Amino acid sequence: MASVLNVSAYLFTPIDEPAALRDRLQSDADAAGVKGTIIVAGEGVNVFLAGAEDAVRGLLAQMTADPRLAGLRAKESWSEEQPFGRMRVRVKREIIRMDRPEVSPADRRAPAVDPVTLRTWLDRGTDDAGREVVMLDTRNAFEVDYGAFRDALDWRIERFTQFPDAAATALADLSGKTVVSYCTGGIRCEKAALHLRDLGVEAYQLDGGILGWFEKVGGEHWDGDCFVFDGREAVSPDLSPRRR
Repeated sequence: MASVLNVSAYLFTPIDEPAALRDRLQSDADAAGVKGTIIVAGEGVNVFLAGAEDAVRGLLAQMTADPRLAGLRAKESWSEEQPFGRMRVRVKREIIRMDRPEVSPADRRAPAVDPVTLRTWLDRGTDDAGREVVMLDTRNAFEVDYGAFRDALDWRIERFTQFPDAAATALADLSGKTVVSYCTGGIRCEKAALHLRDLGVEAYQLDGGILGWFEKVGGEHWDGDCFVFDGREAVSPDLSPRRR
């Protein structure tokens, strides 16, 4: 029986002293016996944790007791084995690097579409206003190769910093369409949708990313698995680790 709780979460929120928060989170995680990775930056936090259920939930409760992190919402899955070898909390310039400081979800957020609404859009091919719906994968090419939304745009980027240039090149093709950007947990597609709207595209982000889609909808409109950055390698639409 799967006994290891895996959670992923992120939050764009101003962090004045990232190093101080890093030290506290490292200490709390070590004390809880939880493993994983947390990235802290001035724009927020990006969290991947795994361990015994009580330990993981307890650590999340400690984190959300901080008013800056109160909005942190975790997506859950289970595995039989611990997918991380250790606990690392690191400070970086961005929690997801785009190299576009004007794109700041901590200050403003692109509109999101929830999985159930998006399923309705994809079933009929148009949004509620009758506009054609296009899915846009914002992940790296090797991740897309594990699985993707059917007929989604894939710009074959190798790192997220290439996304703005790829968007500029494809701008004419997106005109007049409703574009839904998506990624694993929501963090990349949140920045992507905001950048696209700055370019004049009618863009939305998939709320909760692929993992949120799997949780609420399952494998509809999806082919393959979803790559994850831990020892599981990938998860299936039922959120179970990929069968090797």
